[in-house]
Amino acid sequence: MKDIYRNPILYYILTPVIVCLWPLLVWAVYLPAAEKNKEDQQAQFRKAEAIMMEILTLDPDRREFADSNDVDTEFTFDKVVAMVASTSKIPPSKCKLNAVAVQTLRGEKSQGATVSLKQIDIVKFSEFLSTIQLRWANLQCNRVKLTQKPGLPDMWDVDIEFKYYY
Repeated sequence: MKDIYRNPILYYILTPVIVCLWPLLVWAVYLPAAEKNKEDQQAQFRKAEAIMMEILTLDPDRREFADSNDVDTEFTFDKVVAMVASTSKIPPSKCKLNAVAVQTLRGEKSQGATVSLKQIDIVKFSEFLSTIQLRWANLQCNRVKLTQKPGLPDMWDVDIEFKYYY
């Protein structure tokens, strides 16, 4: 039986058979699987496209923030907080900013700031926080302190501590 492996005729027959079976295997197994995978990907794309269009219909301001990410502007807390507060419909009288100087530690520059929002509802606060963190990826929220105003069901004083890494 061991002599059959040494016989070159076996390899002369076995090699062409394998070479002929390979295209059949590709045609019968791999192509249908690839076609099914392509159809699944297209269906998933159609679902995602519908969701993206719904998001753009409900919140068209997201496109403005996506386009503004391309602009290379210098980050300053006063401009950023004022811009996001105005888009969140928070009046400047209810928004106070205390920023510290830029610090360099181990070659990494950062700047901290505390934003105080007085007498705002929770919806405006959540819109402010989500917008500012969505727009600037290097901005980190370290602490949020919510204090409910006594006697008012949805009025809060909010203190937010940010740190921006350059």
